[in-house]
Parts: sequence; structure tokens; C-alpha cells
Amino acid sequence: MVMDFESNYDIAASALFIHTHNFNRVALQFPDNLLKDSTRVVTALRKRLQSLKKIDVSESGYEADVGLFVMADTAYGSCCVDEVGASHINVDCVIHYGHTCFSPTTTLPSFFVFGKASICVADCVESMSKYALTNSKPVMVLFGLEYAHSMQQIKEALLESSMSCRIDPKPEVHFADVPSSVMFPSKDIKKIKGLQELACGCNGESGTTYSIGGLTWKLPQGQSMDDYLLFWIGLDDSAFANVVLTFNTCEIVRYYANENQMVTDLVQQRRILKRRYYLVERAKDANIVGILVGTLGVAGYLHIINQMKELITGAGKKAYTLVMGKPNPAKLANFPECDVFIYVSCAQTALLDSKEYLAPVITPFEAMIAFNRGSQWTGAYVMEFRDLINLPQMEAGDQGEEEARFSFLKGGYIEDFENQENVEEEREALALVNATEKALQLRNNSNALMKGNAKSGAEFLANRSYQGLTMPSENTSPEPYLIGRRGRASGYEDENNKQT
Repeated sequence: MVMDFESNYDIAASALFIHTHNFNRVALQFPDNLLKDSTRVVTALRKRLQSLKKIDVSESGYEADVGLFVMADTAYGSCCVDEVGASHINVDCVIHYGHTCFSPTTTLPSFFVFGKASICVADCVESMSKYALTNSKPVMVLFGLEYAHSMQQIKEALLESSMSCRIDPKPEVHFADVPSSVMFPSKDIKKIKGLQELACGCNGESGTTYSIGGLTWKLPQGQSMDDYLLFWIGLDDSAFANVVLTFNTCEIVRYYANENQMVTDLVQQRRILKRRYYLVERAKDANIVGILVGTLGVAGYLHIINQMKELITGAGKKAYTLVMGKPNPAKLANFPECDVFIYVSCAQTALLDSKEYLAPVITPFEAMIAFNRGSQWTGAYVMEFRDLINLPQMEAGDQGEEEARFSFLKGGYIEDFENQENVEEEREALALVNATEKALQLRNNSNALMKGNAKSGAEFLANRSYQGLTMPSENTSPEPYLIGRRGRASGYEDENNKQT
């Protein structure tokens, strides 16, 4: 079915949200693929706000027109609310359009417009019924948020189909829900940890509550997701990859609404787990770790960054925090001293394919496995870094901290560097003061430190043959400047150009 423009962009609901909360400055955040509709959205939204203002002028607080600001080219992933960009124009709230990870914000209230993708309800119900009838386990239906508008129709059509079905017992099908499209900020770490009713599940008296990518559902007491089959309605995108990795022990089928077909071959998606485990093994041998900040708006990001610093330092390694916007191989190549990077971002952008990078990029969950001595990967995978904030079961054990560790990549036992907490200041001072002297010695030393043996960025710099332009220590005055050439590159004024 084809959606009209105002319904697709939830113009009425967006205007009511702005009007109800008396917001005067509103940011409209669009991804690149929806930016072409931004002017039409602003026009329609402004008309709707003016009509609401006429209804109740005395109490609405809209004596002046509401300022609507279009935001594009977000600093990080477009699925997250760009609070950094919104703060530059001092807005009161953000209306987020398109695909979203539904990560909680820290400063600004937000209203999410998921969009309304077309889907044939009858075909979807038919495929869902066939899948449920051919399996003995109950089915849990998850979906991309762009299909949330059709879920009620699908439920009703499925109920009618099951009632007319002569097979007994009837197939058991459950649906996840979208609690709300409105989000208010949470700065309290206790509230953030309260959001940890996430993919790992939160056990309560009445059952287990799960939440992932804005979807929530509850299972009866004593049941887990291993008892269910997953039926995903949507595209093969980052949201689906999040579901596949999180529930990697479940049988999953994907219904592709555009072509009305079911895809059951998920070998490629689950092959990602093998790749991630390999990166964990590489991270264990790292000496210098870069913490790559991939968000400045998702609630709890500062807590997990500090937790990663403590984890890295406790493992006897050096940590550097880097903020550079959207990462790419060229940007990270500017930090060759880092053996591995930890990417702190939302769940749907955390899996960065680092095959073209000089150093692997891992998630905070993978870092906790790599840098906690004695930790073992059980197969469970946690995408949301909020699940890891002060997680007690992920703390490092005491056994074997001083023993040599076996490296699968190097094929032997190696000893990690001494605990950096006690010698960090002393080592840093010596390296910075004697950087030039060390460089001269290391150049003539056949046992010079290589990248894998440098304990800090300063030692790595001292080992490099080129350390940048330095002034002679005996002459502190600046050199006289030189006048450069004048004219165009095709022929400067001091050149004798001969015409041929």
C-alpha cells in the first residue's frame, strides 16, 4: 500500500508533540536519502503548527512562529540523535526521521518518525503462517521500525487466519512492540542501567523482558529466547545484523517485504561471529589501545569510556582516547602506534568492518573479553555498551594474572607488560624528556623497539626515524623567514619561460 506524504512523515503527530511541550526551536534531523523531502516536511509542519496555534492562542505559548531547523550530514551515525549538531543552534528538541537505533539521549527530548514502508499484509501473513506451521516451537516476530505501522493489521489478519485453520493446536505467534516514539533524556546512571532490560534479558517475577533496537517484548517465567524461532520483517540492514548476533543461537528467517520472499540462509551473517572472535584474539596481543569515540549523545558513553580506560590500564596497556567523527582508514592511519581500537558507539554502528584498516576495530564487549584475564567467550554477544556499565560478571578474575598467557596468533606463551598503574607516570616522563636521545640510540641498536613492543605513544615516537621538524636545542630564536616564489605555478616571476 502507498502512503501519502503527511502520513508517511507523521506531520500531525510531530506538530502535536511540539505544540504540547511548547517547544520554540526544533531541529529536524534527516539522513541523506530523505534530505530531498526536507523542504516539503518543513512546509507541511509549519502549516500544521499554525492551525494548532489558531485553536488555542491564549494557552499555547506560540505567540512567535516555531523555528524549524533542518540538520543533515550528522557528525556520527545518522541512526543516532545528533545532539552535538543540535546544540549548535540551541534547539529545544529534535525530530528524527528515518532509520534509528533508538539509543537514549542525554540532553534533548526527541520524537522519532520511522517512516512507513509498503508491505502486503496478506502475503506477509501467509508466509508467517507457513513458517509457524512447519515448526514445533513458538514464533517471535521482530521487525524493522519502518514496518511498525502495519503490525496491528498483521496481527488481526493472522488471528483470522489461525481461527480458520483446522490444524490443532494452533500455531503460537508472538509480536514485539514499539513502546513509544517519544524519548526524553536520561542523565542519571541508575536510569541508564535501568534500560538494561536489553538483549541479554532482564528477569523479573512475571518473566523475562527483552529489548533491542526500540522493540520490547516479555517472555513467560522460565522461558528464554532459545525456546523461540525468530521471524524478522525487514531489510538485511544493521538492525537485522544486531538481531542475528545477539540471538545467534536461535533459528531466524527474514521476510523481504519488497519481493515477498523468505530468506533462511544466514551463513554470511553468522560468519561475522568468527571474524569478531579472531579480532578478540588479536586485541589480546595489543600494547597500545585507542578508544575511538563514536558518539557524543548516546546516554552512558562517558561511563563506558572511563570503564574502558580502567580496563586497559588494569591489563598493563596504554590507552588513548580519540574523537574524530566518522572513522575511516585514512583517519585511523594517523595513529599507527595503536595496535587496536575500541569503538564506543550505538549498537547498530558498532560493528565496523576493519579489513581495510591498519589495526582492528573492536567493540567494548569484545574489549572486556580480550583484556579481562581468564574471561571466556560463551557464544553470547552484547551489542549495547550500556549493558556493560559496571557489569559484575565481566570483572577480571584474580587467578593467573602474573602467569604467562598463550597467544594463538604468535603460537606461544607471552608475558603482558607490568601493571601500568604503578609505572605510568614515571615511564611517560622519561620517554618525553629523553625522546631525542632515545631516538639516536635506537637508530643504531639492532634490538630497537618495533611497533608491537612499544609500551606508549611516546616510546613509539622515539623509535620512529622521522619525528617531525624540530629546532636545534642550542638556538631558541626563530630562523629568519624566506620570501617564496610569486606568480602562477605554470610560470613563476623568477623563471625564464621559453615558448616553443
